[in-house]
Amino acid sequence: MSNHLTSLCSLPELRRHFFSRSFLIFLLIGGINTFDCTVLASFMIWAGMDGNLAFNIGYIISNMIAYWLNSTFLFPEPLQLARYGRFFLSYIPNYLIQNIIVFLVYNLLGLPSVVSFLLAAIIGLPVTFLLVKLFAFQRR
Repeated sequence: MSNHLTSLCSLPELRRHFFSRSFLIFLLIGGINTFDCTVLASFMIWAGMDGNLAFNIGYIISNMIAYWLNSTFLFPEPLQLARYGRFFLSYIPNYLIQNIIVFLVYNLLGLPSVVSFLLAAIIGLPVTFLLVKLFAFQRR
């Protein structure tokens, strides 16, 4: 393991990242993002769209909103296409985690779509925070 990765995985470093004001703001933005995605996807399902497609469209739209919120309130930076590209890439692991959860919980277990959307958002949160902070906004 590289020194940076080793130090990132140390308990003091994890505390510094997750017991911070920035993580609390990220949680708030994540709550807004989850709400946006859930409402958009639920509305599309209500309108007759397939649940998986509705989740994906809602996810993409809420990702754009999340970038604006993060750039405005958490990591104050001007909006830039290159930064949004890094932001979008930092959400790919979260996207994969969430799609797997939605597939398992909604499709296989048959639980309500809202339950699967919320559970998926909670499980992907810690990974996404670190990637957004360290990669998209390049804050150590």
